[in-house]
Amino acid sequence: ANRGCAEAFAAVYACEVPVVAAVRGFCLGGGIGLVGNADAIVASEDAVFGLPELDRGALGAATHLARLVPQHLMRTLYYTSRTVTAAELLAHGSVWRVVPGGRLMAAALELAGEIAAKDGHLLRLAKAALNGIDPVDVQRSYRFEQGFTFEANLAGTAARVRDTFGKEARP
Repeated sequence: ANRGCAEAFAAVYACEVPVVAAVRGFCLGGGIGLVGNADAIVASEDAVFGLPELDRGALGAATHLARLVPQHLMRTLYYTSRTVTAAELLAHGSVWRVVPGGRLMAAALELAGEIAAKDGHLLRLAKAALNGIDPVDVQRSYRFEQGFTFEANLAGTAARVRDTFGKEARP
């Protein structure tokens, strides 16, 4: 599962052309890994984003959440397993547009069409250039995070936390 997640996230990031993500409803855990590696995000008004990993005995995708929100908000969301709305991500500049659910695909395809209208060779060079100047190597960083999930599993912590998930009321 860890390898599959890493490979899926890497495929989005390494795609030689820009990837536009269309998000409706819950975008949690692995969804954050996918949209955090996308080049642009269009979301429906009901979209919520977050990492419930700590509540489920796991770690990971903070690398990708950090691409969507500022550092301290990312840490708060990660430690609390809380979510943020598409409107909040729009305010942070992470989401290109928030639209009614019925307009989601049209809005995403409109943006993708605008991007795809550019010269293909130049667009591929632009994607490679932007990935090349990224301040964080998302593949290495995510694999580093996964090591801590492995450690939590070996220690029995992950199973203990998973067993209590949903049984305790939050403060």
